[in-house]
Amino acid sequence: MEKRYGIAVSPGIAIGPALVLDTEGVLIPHRTVSPDQVEAEIAKLRRALEETAADARDARQRMSDKLGQEFGNIFGAQQSMIEGEALRREIEERIRSENYSAEYAVSRVIRGFVKRLEDAGRRLGDSGAAEARRRATEFIDIERQVLASLLGHPTNPLENITEPVIILANDLLPSDTVDFTPRTVRAFATESGGATSHTAILAGALEIPAVVGLGRFLTDVSGGDTVIVDGTKGVLILNPDEATLSEYEQKRAELLARPDRYEHLRDKPAVTDDRVHIRLFGNIELASEAAHCLDRGAEGVGLYRTEFLYLNKSTHPTEDEHYAAYTSVLHTLGPNRPVVIRTLDLGADKFSSVSGAVSGEKNPFLGLRSVRLCLRHIDLFRTQLRAILRAAVYGDLRVMFPMISTIDELHQCKLLLNDVKESLEDAGIPFKRDVRVGTMIEVPSAALLADILAREVDFFSIGTNDLIQYTLAADRNNEHVANLYQPADPAVLRLIQMVVQAAHKQQIEVNVCGEMSGQPLYIPLLVGLGLRQLSATPRKIPEIKRVIRALTIAEAERIAAEALTLRTARQVCNFLSYQLRKILPSDGAD
Repeated sequence: MEKRYGIAVSPGIAIGPALVLDTEGVLIPHRTVSPDQVEAEIAKLRRALEETAADARDARQRMSDKLGQEFGNIFGAQQSMIEGEALRREIEERIRSENYSAEYAVSRVIRGFVKRLEDAGRRLGDSGAAEARRRATEFIDIERQVLASLLGHPTNPLENITEPVIILANDLLPSDTVDFTPRTVRAFATESGGATSHTAILAGALEIPAVVGLGRFLTDVSGGDTVIVDGTKGVLILNPDEATLSEYEQKRAELLARPDRYEHLRDKPAVTDDRVHIRLFGNIELASEAAHCLDRGAEGVGLYRTEFLYLNKSTHPTEDEHYAAYTSVLHTLGPNRPVVIRTLDLGADKFSSVSGAVSGEKNPFLGLRSVRLCLRHIDLFRTQLRAILRAAVYGDLRVMFPMISTIDELHQCKLLLNDVKESLEDAGIPFKRDVRVGTMIEVPSAALLADILAREVDFFSIGTNDLIQYTLAADRNNEHVANLYQPADPAVLRLIQMVVQAAHKQQIEVNVCGEMSGQPLYIPLLVGLGLRQLSATPRKIPEIKRVIRALTIAEAERIAAEALTLRTARQVCNFLSYQLRKILPSDGAD
């Protein structure tokens, strides 16, 4: 038995046989052809490119139907590259000038693109290397698909499976994932990848447990071996012994039973035992996830992360693409449920063609990211704001600016929003003028200025993920300092208290939308600090509701007051665990 630790990107536990995706590529039968065969090779190449492009169009439609247009756009980008004149011309030139076979010309040309991307990535910083690797992966995927067409090899590894499997791979390409469903794939684990890769987002949308960034392990496992994926803790277990297998089977059974245990709460209000209403909202990344919010009893969307409209695309999304995604969410939820759209939050660990211009930054987490990037790319920002204002006609749509660190930044965002309203009005385009405006509180400077910011906006949303890492100067994805990333650190709790008090003084709404609000351990504390709105991954909502309905405000305030007197994160966590066991004696603390 071996345990490997990586990045948890989609929670849950899965146990099953491994399906190891081939990472060796294909064997090209011959490199060259005789001169009289050149035109036949070019005709064969064109047929293969047409077939591969048709497959990409089909994959785009299937994925759009399943998860929404923004996910289908991944395959649209591939389709554009395959159909592009530049790629075809360069491959044909190699066939004509070198007498290469179609297969060998495809491999040489695309591998040349990949090598140039890798060389460029090495000259740039970490962020540039990450973007170069992403683009290189897209070209490798195209190479594999075109070669499969030329050589007549099947491209779908799931075609012949007879039972659900756990996918193990170095990384997952778009073509690998198009047919993933919970019925065929119980989980996946990869050697490479990060929390914002398209496969990680797909896992969350399909609610499939997943762990990425595990490092090399494929040489230690064979197809059919029993493996365990713990997507909650980021663990992969190869060939578990009987005791470990029994332990995880019990854990999995308990997790599967939880939704059933809380199903009866779906349509009941999230009210404390002394009848105080706590509004629960869902966090989503895809328009299709809006339905999950309804399924789990959410009152709306507290955080719609719009980055996915940009990720894995070679061009910026159009205003109509934004508009279609936002109206889709509103139509799913109805006119009376709030939907909070966070404007583009690219940069740092999330990249696209938009952020490529700043890929060489030495410290991207402190650089040109999020709202700073938007204010540098005004046309990009304006496109998104136009779509938000237009879509808001159909429901309670709200706009929220991320990573505001100064008053001037907020003023610039609001001025641009007003300018966009005027341009829509001048053009006679219907839009909602009185859209509510909020700001994320996720850097210490914003928390310290909360009393001033509260006079400028209609609501706050505390993004605890970034607030914790910026307050404690600890990257949660860096294993060397991950122990310092502690949501319960007294410094973090004091900043949250400061923000809530400032919001209450100005009588504006305040929400928490980071991972902290999705963990039952912290719910009594957050309610005790004065939070009356929480936003979390939809699957977390029934369990959060269970805690709220067993809690009284007086009890929560007592817990928060005592927690604020403690001096270390460990002391706070131990105290909160004890209190949660008292509140839910039959459930225990998470």
